[in-house]
Amino acid sequence: MLNTLIVGASGYAGVELATYLNRHPQVNITALAVSAQSPDAGKLLSDLHPQLKGILDMPLQPLSSASQYADKVDVVFLATAHEVSHDLAPEFLAAGCVVFDLSAAFRVNDQSFFTDYYGFPHQHQDWLEKAVYGLAEWQHDKIKEAQLIAVPGCYPTAAQLALKPLVEAGLLNDAQWPVINATSGVSGAGRKAAVGTSFCEVSLQPYGIFTHRHHPEIEAHLGVPVIFTPHLGNFPRGILATTTCRLKAGVTADDVAEAFHNAYHDKPLVRVYDKGVPSIKGVVGLPFCDIGFAVKGEHLIVVSAEDNLLKGASSQAVQCLNIRFGFPETQSLI
Repeated sequence: MLNTLIVGASGYAGVELATYLNRHPQVNITALAVSAQSPDAGKLLSDLHPQLKGILDMPLQPLSSASQYADKVDVVFLATAHEVSHDLAPEFLAAGCVVFDLSAAFRVNDQSFFTDYYGFPHQHQDWLEKAVYGLAEWQHDKIKEAQLIAVPGCYPTAAQLALKPLVEAGLLNDAQWPVINATSGVSGAGRKAAVGTSFCEVSLQPYGIFTHRHHPEIEAHLGVPVIFTPHLGNFPRGILATTTCRLKAGVTADDVAEAFHNAYHDKPLVRVYDKGVPSIKGVVGLPFCDIGFAVKGEHLIVVSAEDNLLKGASSQAVQCLNIRFGFPETQSLI
């Protein structure tokens, strides 16, 4: 039984984590924590999220230092801001905990990535080098040996799962960069209230054009340049990514189908459509990434859909936990 701490448990991803881990037969939730300054400190998680009343009536403990729990738990999930994860993760790791970080604090081994896109200099190069990127379907063997797993961002998960089989199979024409247009629900901005992400203020608009922090994460781990444009939509949760590519001469729809089959036929949390394309409706509340595609001549359009709070965050973190400790990969997820 793994004694487990969730830090940042009151947020949207945090409460999904708590829900999955609460029903995991190999996990004991030792504590749920929030920052000492959080207005949620001391409240019951089920008071903030009534769907958990009678299921998970645990208090949100104020956390001021990792030392409060480092010697009491085996596993730590950090559903925290990037700067917070940057400071807390090394303390838990030094105590021997296995850490699953849902922030970007250890996703890319490049110092300029953090100063340019996250506004702080990274102080833990040693852990940057040791961290394993938790794109579960592609990092299985490395995750099994890791002490620090950096769970990918929601947009990068949808984009990479759609493109990586094609890149690995050498099917894409390098002269044309893949163009990723992705739309997310407002929950991707987190639980904290802000006018720009208020449901009544959002219609449908692109943002972060050429400057979004997930762009370099996608390129760093995909290994090819892309054009990435995120959009914010007027719906609560889910991501739909439509990616336009050019195939090498002679590559057929059957070749594309074979690449996806080879990549995912034994991966239970990626569902590849035989015909048609996925929708957000098909994945909200579920731990899957759904993928469909269409080919016309040398042009390929791939559509991927996921729940940004689940496959784009918490369920992928639990999937990584299952891989890391040798549990069935879909334990507590399906």
